[in-house]
Amino acid sequence: MPPQPRPATAGPSPHLRRLRDSVRALLRLDDDTAVVIRQFQYTEPGHPPQKTVVAVLPMDGEAHRWTLHRPPDRITEQALRAALLHHPPS
Repeated sequence: MPPQPRPATAGPSPHLRRLRDSVRALLRLDDDTAVVIRQFQYTEPGHPPQKTVVAVLPMDGEAHRWTLHRPPDRITEQALRAALLHHPPS
């Protein structure tokens, strides 16, 4: 049986879109560099309840990832700038 197409998604939320655009501007990324932003929620003890992971994936070169321990709608421009420019990526 051939694979079935996946249902269409509504696309990224406005908060994720804003964060992606801010990451592109702060790091002065070109159009060939992918920016992936994912939100995670945890229910296990010992984990923060929510975190947002920002990944930058250039066509040539090393990928970088930052973790912010808050949901995307609570990440300010200031917090994003501090994470991206003042903390080394993992």
